[in-house]
Amino acid sequence: MTNQRMPALFLGHGSPMNVLEDNLYTRCWHHLGEILPRPKAIVVVSAHWFTQGTGVTAMEKPKTIHDFGGFPQALYDTHYPAPGSPELAQRLVELLAPTPVALDKEAWGFDHGSWGVLIKMYPDADIPMVQLSIDKTKPAAWHLELGKKLAALRDEGVMIVASGNVVHNLRMVRWQGDSQPYPWAESFNDYVKENLTWQGPIAEHPLVNYLSHEGGLLSNPTPDHYLPLLYALGTWDGKEPITLPVDGIEMGSLSMLSVQIG
Repeated sequence: MTNQRMPALFLGHGSPMNVLEDNLYTRCWHHLGEILPRPKAIVVVSAHWFTQGTGVTAMEKPKTIHDFGGFPQALYDTHYPAPGSPELAQRLVELLAPTPVALDKEAWGFDHGSWGVLIKMYPDADIPMVQLSIDKTKPAAWHLELGKKLAALRDEGVMIVASGNVVHNLRMVRWQGDSQPYPWAESFNDYVKENLTWQGPIAEHPLVNYLSHEGGLLSNPTPDHYLPLLYALGTWDGKEPITLPVDGIEMGSLSMLSVQIG
């Protein structure tokens, strides 16, 4: 355990098949688990818990959710039995006030956006973890503001891990043949990287106003996979280094960009 400030991560999680595969991205997540200071606990924000209002898992033993279909049986047989932390869930209720946070004691658990990356970082599943949902009724600026509130946890030994994809257009995926990135996907991915360290009023932040980019809507027909980035970015203190552990665009329209803050 360490008293140093924990990093915050945004991990491009991609296909659930990454759980079973050994590739550039999974090796990067594994490496992060080896080189980063070991957290006391983890708060994970996944694109796959997209809700009305904000919730947090508050059970002792969250279930592993296999929220996908048509994959090999080995994927459904994989579980991630990390312990929950009702105490950390309650801390989030207090920290995020006056935003109401519902304590979920039975409905959710860890979906593949969260356990799919953490099983590579911390395969022993021995770090207490809670998952925070994304309120789909709120604008992008609101999510960045909520990330700012999460920053305090980083000084309490808690790692923030946000999981999504900054380019996520499954309708345009090139399943076979040419998998070169679409020009708009590459352009938007670069736009995100160029604006990670932008400082100024939140309302004017290029990554809050991501739909103003010509490739913004094609890259994110829905906001669920993009918004987790703002939670991680919100924890930045304006001085820490922001680095890119791995980058790449798969099947033309799926960005695997990962961002490390601190």
